[in-house]
Amino acid sequence: MPREPVAPLPSFDPRTLPAVDAHDGLPPVPPERLTERALRERFADPPSWQPEQIDDRFRIDDDDPRAAAVLVPIVVRAHCTTLLLTQRTWNLRHHSGQVAFPGGRLERTDRSPVDAALREAKEEIGLEPARVEVIGPLPEYLTGTGFLVTPIVGLLHPGFALHPDPGEVADVFEVPLDFLMNPRHHQRRSVRIDGGAERSFFTMPYRAPGEGDERFIWGATAAMLRNLYRLLIA
Repeated sequence: MPREPVAPLPSFDPRTLPAVDAHDGLPPVPPERLTERALRERFADPPSWQPEQIDDRFRIDDDDPRAAAVLVPIVVRAHCTTLLLTQRTWNLRHHSGQVAFPGGRLERTDRSPVDAALREAKEEIGLEPARVEVIGPLPEYLTGTGFLVTPIVGLLHPGFALHPDPGEVADVFEVPLDFLMNPRHHQRRSVRIDGGAERSFFTMPYRAPGEGDERFIWGATAAMLRNLYRLLIA
């Protein structure tokens, strides 16, 4: 496969770009597939399926990709299964201020992407690895900043404690999984980079009832969630 051209890091506010519905006539994932048991079974014995997007469609360097992993934490609550996400601080070198999964690059001490995802979640938000039931990975995803990310999906039950690192995490919040697994809430937006080439990306804006601030999920995080949708709807 030809390599994407090296390009400057795009500088733009994705919220200001025109949004196009990305439901593509697709149905929401049925509620019965979002239960704890169904999620375990789907990852234990996945059907034939294809991810929709596996990279950011641009690169800002030509170095070999650096291995990374993120934890995709699904919280199994009695009334609503949710997805736990972080809002990153603005002082970080990569992806500052963005909504993201807890995670980071693999270190020499990490035996696998699972170890890296659990370690990073402990470091970033204080989540104890013992509280996470890992059920499986999603396809690797290559970011424009050169990280080859393995998303590790895990289940959490209420009762876990979080202690976010204020140097990396500005906030931790949850979004109902059925909201994210409904393509009616998916959008596509586009920006011109690489000297005029157009690159599109997914967005999934969410505002909790009674809250004024919108949680703007986009880019790699939204693409990985779209891939989770594709797995669960297959």
